[in-house]
Amino acid sequence: MKRHTLSQYLADFLQTAKFKDYAPNGLQVEGRAEIKTIVTGVTACQALIDEAVKLNADAILVHHGFFWKNEPEVITGMKQRRIKSLLESDINLFGYHLPLDAHPMIGNNAELGRRLGMINAEPVEAFGDGLLWQGKLDLPMKGEDFAKHIESHLNRAPQHISAVSHSIQSVAWCTGGAQDYIDMAAQLGVDAFISGEISERTFHCAVEQGVDYFAAGHHATELYGIQALGHHLAQEFGLTHHFVDIVNPV
Repeated sequence: MKRHTLSQYLADFLQTAKFKDYAPNGLQVEGRAEIKTIVTGVTACQALIDEAVKLNADAILVHHGFFWKNEPEVITGMKQRRIKSLLESDINLFGYHLPLDAHPMIGNNAELGRRLGMINAEPVEAFGDGLLWQGKLDLPMKGEDFAKHIESHLNRAPQHISAVSHSIQSVAWCTGGAQDYIDMAAQLGVDAFISGEISERTFHCAVEQGVDYFAAGHHATELYGIQALGHHLAQEFGLTHHFVDIVNPV
């Protein structure tokens, strides 16, 4: 598959033009023109790049790529080493941030909703530009039981802020560092909100608005969209796909 064909397909499939993002979506570092083997991972860290080199990858696709807003523009230190590794091995790097969170088929939020069994999972377009999702559990659960349910599916115990005594059935979520979406979730009248991270202020927002909060891990909540994208490309174009999980406890 030609690099430019893959790049255009992903731009259309993920609707990248719809998003005003914190980093460029699409091809970030140019490598060889022909792509047969792809590696997917959450973050374009050195360990992922090293694994891609071992796997003879032609391209790496990640959720967290390079060139974030307000980061230093110079290519020195850690950034230089990462980019040098890509250029020396002629590997393409593609990064997709908010478009991968929001995608209704293979996005991080869609995949998390399926994994946790939140039926009728769908984006709430009026809140958070479609990045905030809402659904229902098949059966209500106590907060501590829902925490165990999350742990069993994500292999990571969430930090649980218990705000209400009633059981949980309606849930809103947004993966990654979206803890401040809890205020929008509260407006939806849900019993609980899930995201990846937690801030000091999140505790008070949860308690005062009566919404149980589950900080399930930035990495843990965003493992599945990039995997699903890799599987999709393998099926559509016959590419060889390897997902590489560089374990991150955050």
